[in-house]
Amino acid sequence: MDQSTTFPGALPAAPSSSSRTVSPTGAPWYCRVVVLAAAFIWTGIVWDISWHSAIGRDTFWTLAHICIHIGGSMGGLVCGWLILRSTFPALRRSGEHELERAPTVGLWGFRGPLGAWVTVWGALAMLTSAPFDNWWHAAYGLDVQILSPPHSVLAAGMFFHVVGGLMLVLGVQNREETGPAVSRGESRWLFVFAGGILISLAAIMMTEHSLPNQQHASAFYKIACAVFPFFLATLGRASRLAWPATTAAAVYVGLTAAAVWILPLFPAQPKLAPIFNPVTHMVPPMFPLLLIIPAFGMDLVSRWMGHAGGWKKDLLVVPLLATSFTVLFLLAQWNFSTFLISPAAKGWLFNGAGFFTFSDTPSEFWHRFWGMQQDALSWRGGLVAWVFAILSSGVGILLGNWMTRVRR
Repeated sequence: MDQSTTFPGALPAAPSSSSRTVSPTGAPWYCRVVVLAAAFIWTGIVWDISWHSAIGRDTFWTLAHICIHIGGSMGGLVCGWLILRSTFPALRRSGEHELERAPTVGLWGFRGPLGAWVTVWGALAMLTSAPFDNWWHAAYGLDVQILSPPHSVLAAGMFFHVVGGLMLVLGVQNREETGPAVSRGESRWLFVFAGGILISLAAIMMTEHSLPNQQHASAFYKIACAVFPFFLATLGRASRLAWPATTAAAVYVGLTAAAVWILPLFPAQPKLAPIFNPVTHMVPPMFPLLLIIPAFGMDLVSRWMGHAGGWKKDLLVVPLLATSFTVLFLLAQWNFSTFLISPAAKGWLFNGAGFFTFSDTPSEFWHRFWGMQQDALSWRGGLVAWVFAILSSGVGILLGNWMTRVRR
């Protein structure tokens, strides 16, 4: 009897080298496809925001929307196939590699890898959001904010789609610790790359509160310290790479910077009124946050303290991680934002005020910090941000500890 079906918590026996169907130099094919699908989703959402900022919403069937739903459909179909193949032995090929016969999770009579279930759920949410979004725009016109109700459903679907891909690769990475290292570390890189995409999506959801002009206000640092240490601490604890938080942050910085540099190369013009800022090209996102600096500090703390030692040691590690993130992020981003809102940042490299949309009126307001009278960063605000970073890092470490034990 198939062990993955009868004993969902057990590891299957290692096959002979002659039965391997996956290249010894690569991770299982489905891991690559699901992470590629996550990259399609990120590309589509950045493209869609640029489309709204430069053109408006002329039709539902924009190339950006198609790119988003190609990614969602790709991951959903592959993971749906994995579930069907795990449920019905007749669909499996003889002599498959052990990583393609991994321990599974049961739901409603079906079985499949944990990550596959999460990805399928995310894909279904994404597909559900499409007609909802189309109706919303027909009824209310152009969105005035990123997180409209249909976009919130889409964001949840994208988030869980990428989390599912992360979990799928995580199971492969963790099984390599007890079995033959089939991918020779490729799963580790895929895991961190998927984590970088997840951080990128979180940064997009924060856009309305993290523009360079808002980066001297308390609210920005409170939100950043509540969000990013969670992802960096989780990836740092669960990954098997030497510098996981730094690498994931580098993926975020690299992807976002590429969008900043590439999107303005394509011409575009607004199709909706009123037009206060006559843009002539696709509008890029703002320059990425300097997360790579606090991520490097968190990796230094993790390498110094180590991962062994149990919860008592983690009680010491968490505030160290939070302090490292808060101090380094504040010092780096505070000074960098001063440069970003200045005329010196104008140009293709840093984009300056180039992220404003066609409906934003050019003025000196673009080159000033906002909310300084109501919410200027103070010692009290910095302390609250540090407390948020402690809570965020603590939850991240707890989740990361659990993720180190995931095998399914």
